[in-house]
Amino acid sequence: MAVGAVTYEQAIEKLAALGPEMRVTATGAPRKFSLDHIRALLAELGRPQEQFQAVLIAGTNGKGSTAATLASIANAAGIRTGLYTSPHLERVNERVKVSGGERLLDIPDEAFGECFGRVDAAAEKLVASGVLPSMPSYFEVVTALAFCWFAESGVELAVLEVGLGGRLDATNSVEPLVSVITDIGIDHTEYLGNTLREIATEKAGILRENGVLVTLSQHPEANAAIGEAAVRLGVRGVDAARCLAARDEGIGFRGQGLGDALRRNRYQLSVEGSVLSVDSPLVGQHQQRNLALAIATAIELRTNHGFAIPNAAIEAGIRGTEWPGRLEWMERDGHAPLLLDVGHNPAGAWTLRAALGQLPEGMPRTLIFSCLKDKKLAEMMQVLLPLFDASSGDPERARDHVVLAPIQSVRATPLEDLVAGAAKLDVPAVAATDLEDALRIAQEVTPKDGVIVATGSVFLVGEKRGLVK
Repeated sequence: MAVGAVTYEQAIEKLAALGPEMRVTATGAPRKFSLDHIRALLAELGRPQEQFQAVLIAGTNGKGSTAATLASIANAAGIRTGLYTSPHLERVNERVKVSGGERLLDIPDEAFGECFGRVDAAAEKLVASGVLPSMPSYFEVVTALAFCWFAESGVELAVLEVGLGGRLDATNSVEPLVSVITDIGIDHTEYLGNTLREIATEKAGILRENGVLVTLSQHPEANAAIGEAAVRLGVRGVDAARCLAARDEGIGFRGQGLGDALRRNRYQLSVEGSVLSVDSPLVGQHQQRNLALAIATAIELRTNHGFAIPNAAIEAGIRGTEWPGRLEWMERDGHAPLLLDVGHNPAGAWTLRAALGQLPEGMPRTLIFSCLKDKKLAEMMQVLLPLFDASSGDPERARDHVVLAPIQSVRATPLEDLVAGAAKLDVPAVAATDLEDALRIAQEVTPKDGVIVATGSVFLVGEKRGLVK
């Protein structure tokens, strides 16, 4: 083991001791963000972020899907690729991936421990010397760890998903070749602002003077904020609209088997005079916007930044994208299938609602729902719970159920708040002690020809996947 390295188990224990990813003060108030701390840490580590090129992706929804697709495309093109995303579903290693043949592979446990040891030792040195006022946050440490692993692994192109906001996010310590902004909605208002304009301004902080922005037109307030920042910085804009599907090809029921209830996005595009066949495992019409952003970014990297990414690699990369927990359908022997979705804000809830609208009306449905206490609980419940209201008088909903349970997190919404939210909507709901109990209840009340839908948080989906695998 290298000097300063720690075991994987020690690294995970030390990370947990740093507390929640979103930095807070001792009183629980949001702590001020600053790029000075991550830059000092990276300088002490030898500036690993300068040893690879990067694409930086910010947004409220879709940035992870866009990042996963783009990284898969780059890997398929034979580019040594790194992918950094957050949060993880089951293991923190999922956040840090590097090319490993046909797939992107999670950082191995031993390498995780070694990289963590280097980052931790550097941070302790900077704190002792007064350069840093305190130890870095969980997210800052994992970001620095990822950059170290990318540099050590000889990564040529790193695809980085912004964790929160953009302007002051630790990932913004790189100098991106291309900045990508996905769809923006209201989320993390305690950090980013209360309006779309304020939030979009924070996201636009990933832009660079005379840089490149790939995006799609969205809400006018967001467009205005992003456009103002781009003009001020002399940014060249790339409109990904030319990479959108010409007609709707979202999810839809296409057969009698439950496994056919969700389908891949399949369509063709005309790209620079050639036909590009899109065949993505990421389901839902909303994913077409994320696919367009990934394709447009790949073309930009090919055209203006010297990366050899032929159309065949774009097609293969899209086809091989791995991004679980997003409208993920899991068949299960002896039980109703599970539909898992990490939607954790009102926009995500509406996306899931649109998907559920494509399922057969008579299919019995059970919702397992929970969320973190900093999310818009009332709005998310208003979008989703009426779709599972057995008391609505609709005979096709008479066999539906709602099961509520807290997440295993210090940030979890208390069970009593979940129950109160359902009661306010007059939707019958059962309270479970935890997510394992919620799954047991859902399995008991849902017939095999029905579906169990689990949503509301990345943490919920990660825990659910762990229970059924």
